[in-house]
Amino acid sequence: MALGVSGQALAAALALAAFAVPAVAQNAPPADPAQSEDAGGQDIVVTGIRASLASSAAIKRDQAMIVDSISAEDIGKLPDVSIADSLARLPGVTAQRLEGRDQRLSIRGLGPDFSTTLLNGREQVTVGDNRGVEYDQYPSEFFKTVNVYKSADASLIAAGIAGTVDLRMLRPLESKRAIVVSARGQMNEKDKLNPDGTRYGYRASATYVDKFANDTLGIAIGLSAQSTPTQIERYAAWGFPTEPAAGGNLFLGGAKPYVQSNLLKRYGGVATVEWEPSENFHSTFDALYSNFEETQRLRGIEFPVAPTWGSNAVIQPGYTVENGLVTEATLTNVVGVQRNDFNKRTAKNLSLGWNNDFRLSDTIHFVVDASWSRATRTDFLLETYSGTGYNQSGAKDTIHISHNGDGTYDIVPTIDYTDTGIISLTDPRGWGFNGTQTVVQAGFLNRPDFTDDLKSLRASFNGEIAGSIFSRWEVGGNFSRREKQSRYKSYFLCPPGGGTNCTVASGTPLSFAVPADAVLDEQVSLDYLGVPAMLTYDPLKVYGLLNQVFDNRPDSLVRDNVITEKVWTGYAKLAVDGTVGGKALKGSLGFQVVHTIQGSTGQIAALQGGAVTTSPVADETSYTHFLPSATFSVELEDGFFIKLGAAKTMIRPRLDQERITQAVSIDFSKIGLGSAPQNSPFSSNGGNFALKPYQSTNIDVSFEKYFHGGGYLALTGFFKHLTDFVDPNDSVLYDFSPLLSVLPPAQRAIVVAQNAQFGLVKQPANTGRGEILGVEATASLPFGVFSSALDGFGIFASGSYVDSKIVYANNSPVTLPGQSKWIASGTAYFEKNGFQARATYRWRDEFLAELAGLSANPEYRTGKAEGVLDAQIGYEFQSGPLTGLSILAQAKNITDAPFVTTEAGDQRLAREYQRYGRDYYLGLTYKF
Repeated sequence: MALGVSGQALAAALALAAFAVPAVAQNAPPADPAQSEDAGGQDIVVTGIRASLASSAAIKRDQAMIVDSISAEDIGKLPDVSIADSLARLPGVTAQRLEGRDQRLSIRGLGPDFSTTLLNGREQVTVGDNRGVEYDQYPSEFFKTVNVYKSADASLIAAGIAGTVDLRMLRPLESKRAIVVSARGQMNEKDKLNPDGTRYGYRASATYVDKFANDTLGIAIGLSAQSTPTQIERYAAWGFPTEPAAGGNLFLGGAKPYVQSNLLKRYGGVATVEWEPSENFHSTFDALYSNFEETQRLRGIEFPVAPTWGSNAVIQPGYTVENGLVTEATLTNVVGVQRNDFNKRTAKNLSLGWNNDFRLSDTIHFVVDASWSRATRTDFLLETYSGTGYNQSGAKDTIHISHNGDGTYDIVPTIDYTDTGIISLTDPRGWGFNGTQTVVQAGFLNRPDFTDDLKSLRASFNGEIAGSIFSRWEVGGNFSRREKQSRYKSYFLCPPGGGTNCTVASGTPLSFAVPADAVLDEQVSLDYLGVPAMLTYDPLKVYGLLNQVFDNRPDSLVRDNVITEKVWTGYAKLAVDGTVGGKALKGSLGFQVVHTIQGSTGQIAALQGGAVTTSPVADETSYTHFLPSATFSVELEDGFFIKLGAAKTMIRPRLDQERITQAVSIDFSKIGLGSAPQNSPFSSNGGNFALKPYQSTNIDVSFEKYFHGGGYLALTGFFKHLTDFVDPNDSVLYDFSPLLSVLPPAQRAIVVAQNAQFGLVKQPANTGRGEILGVEATASLPFGVFSSALDGFGIFASGSYVDSKIVYANNSPVTLPGQSKWIASGTAYFEKNGFQARATYRWRDEFLAELAGLSANPEYRTGKAEGVLDAQIGYEFQSGPLTGLSILAQAKNITDAPFVTTEAGDQRLAREYQRYGRDYYLGLTYKF
């Protein structure tokens, strides 16, 4: 079906092209984006946000592809605090906030896994767990333009299904000499929530651009450093079971109020060297390096609450029920787990690119482009636990819970959780288990690290065509090799003083007194949710005293893996530019042939007879895809364009889904339950090295009206037919007969008699399919178009609607992570005579949010609708001794909008609640 839709769409596009006359090259921004035409055809020079919007409009207008763009207001100055903030203003683009920052971008209802990020046209690796780029690794000061391509082009290598984000650094031969320095201070409205945190930060950058040798050699150098704090009041609920002890009503299963203080430190640099000694040769070398370190301090108390979930708490008479939910209750016999945690992430990103353009004749060019992108990341994720005694043996608490209007619960205890006379380092609920024996788990340490490496070489020929409806041609090929290494180590932490491997049976101490020199002078308060104070100590000091035991459970051992992708892409493209019935037409026809060899190495682990066994495993697969594409832009009237796009695109699955590793389990309790695969004692869980890419057949249409005085209106519709959609939880039947030998003879006989050696292997598979349909509207309007009295005022607003229907093989519906049906964004601004002021409001409907669960595995929950308001005001001196100096004040998250996820579509059942507070910035920039 997908090929049929694609064929019809491309046939229509080819029919339109048959009436065309010759064209110009695509993808060229205007020579001077800071100019716009007035009604009389005269150029008006604008600056700041007006120049940024004018440049973005020019790029959108001149492209045959459907594209939205963000342009820097000046050298080293994108219009928002971060790249992700800026992208989230574009039509059809939303951002999920994590750790108080916009991080996970969704384009047209599809999350980060469905788009790709390019740097100067080259695919980039990521410091994240998968393919989605974390934009924190890219200082916004380094970029001149960010383009989001929403339709495909044959020359756009590594395009995504949802869209392709291309970060563009400035080109020194196209720029004037400049030296720009900038410094900005930051303050969060919340005082530091942890005594070892901070509320103050800074950001500084410097850029130097110059040309030499009669303007044939250009250089651009940028440096950036920042220290960004975040304060987060957090609440997490386990869920809401039906509680028999409360009349069968919904009851809070458990909850953890805690506070988090983050500090992100990042420094980086970019360098571009551009050399054009003659019209026959043009060479450009780019380098980007970014190093960031984020520390997180988290402190809180985890309260198991619902008796039906094993809390052993007792619900007292007199609880309150509202519409089937217990909203207020008192519980006795409660045992909480106090947490003092510390996380540290260190990541580095290096990207190098070298492009050489050789002019072979008056009409033919040969281009060679080589690139290398490499990212490394190491995490130190430390948890430490304290409570009144090991495995519920200490003092019990009486708590009162009461439901709040925002879905959270206040939890008011009676125990003094700061009293070291009753609080010790221990495993308060006896949760520690190493797979075969009980351990005293007074803490846990995860130490994953990742390396993502991508090398690419591209070569192409392009030239002009005379006397034909086609004006230019391009053929080329690209080879890339990507390798992602994921390595995990984890450790049980237990009290020192005896025993082996932290096991209870070996005599490991059940508790350990909190060292007095580790206790901080200031105690953390959780009074925003009812807990007056908790014991606050330095978890790193405690970590240095606890014993460490390597975690060798099967699930832990098989997490290490290496994914390798070798991709050959060949492409050909014809550009069209001319007139049809007196109407200007331009566009392109082309195709890609993509051949992939994809492989993985790792281990298969099993628990047999109480012992963990591992076996190395490696395999690979290959596949080839043909991806046609067509784009056209017709100017029906002066400034009024209709743009069409039709293409087949693909995007590779999450990297963690391509791993070959498997964890095999033997559940003796299932012996004798029957022959159904789910009743087999044997099962396995892991990845699928043979997983194929998602595929999509896309049709796009856009109506765009550009005004002579600047600004435009646009209405865009799109349709995507998706195939090979990945079901992450698919199961296949597997013969586990080789494992029968580990069973005792009597049990083995039962399994064979019932044919129960056939169990299930859980792994992702390409079983899904479906459609996405959407519409986007954009208005970029400088009010000077309507009246000269309004010159300087303007708006940039967008809204979109997306609907999807995705099903797996069993026809079970899929909710797309990151998709909001309705999103809207609006910026109102005034800028004139050096003064500027603007406010931006972003709103999104509810969506399926992705969060990090246990062992950093993704979890999905419904995120509530939210609106975020940002504003800024500034002044640039344009005359006198302070010429070149500008002052800027900004405020982010003025609405103090929380990030909230809920359960079962019930707004009362909050699962995750994060409030970040408002951030304020004050900065100076000087341009020499």
